[in-house]
Amino acid sequence: MDAQRAQEISNSTNMANIIYNGKNVYIEHVDQENGTATIHNIDEPNNKQSVSISDLTEQ
Repeated sequence: MDAQRAQEISNSTNMANIIYNGKNVYIEHVDQENGTATIHNIDEPNNKQSVSISDLTEQ
């Protein structure tokens, strides 16, 4: 995924189908300058992590 699309998804009120390591995740914040996103698994909202945007896939 590219940083611009990740930012669009993060700003959207619609839920997108984003995959990280085979699991559905929610993008909370995008840091375009560093190429990272703060995400959490759909079923674990308190387990946040920072990952490379390029590791995210939209389905």
